[in-house]
Amino acid sequence: MIAVIDRKPMSFDEFVDWYPENSENRYELRRGAIIEMPKPKGQHSRLAGDLAYDLGHTIRQANKSYFIPRECIVKVANDTGYEPDIIVLDEEAIADEPRWERESIVTFGQSIKLIVEVVSTNWRDDYLFKLADYEALGIQEYWIADYLGIGGRRHIGSPKQPTFTVCTLVDGEYELHQFRNDDTIVSPQFPNFSMTVNHVFASAR
Repeated sequence: MIAVIDRKPMSFDEFVDWYPENSENRYELRRGAIIEMPKPKGQHSRLAGDLAYDLGHTIRQANKSYFIPRECIVKVANDTGYEPDIIVLDEEAIADEPRWERESIVTFGQSIKLIVEVVSTNWRDDYLFKLADYEALGIQEYWIADYLGIGGRRHIGSPKQPTFTVCTLVDGEYELHQFRNDDTIVSPQFPNFSMTVNHVFASAR
């Protein structure tokens, strides 16, 4: 369950100054509105943790200079910022990020190799708002892990079923590729990530 906090519209910098420390919730800023989101729990939390572990293993095997931070806020506009479930950053590109060392804020799309969102009841955020914003920022790849199969039918088809969507940036627009069941997930950014959807979703079942 998410909630919109009833405040006057905020800028991104005002949001960062406002953000409470040691909160039981996470917060994001969307079009100037503060969105209160409970921290991932249960299946959601385990899936995100296992997937981050698998991605980390893939990165080490490929000897890439990437890393997965524990916490990070992505500024996508002056009135919008998100805290992804998983984000993979480029160690070399992050050196040019003006707010990384002090605030763990990323502002340039080229610093980000991948963002992953695990879908919960607020599925419209992941399939609509975040997809459009990550695309506009120029993030090369975006994964939507819909382990409950609750996204809209126009996004995951009918009948609904658990779906893993890989969004790849081509000429400034995302191309969407969907995987289900025993399909092996195909990722241009991580070609060695040879796992099936069932394997990725196993910990959430």
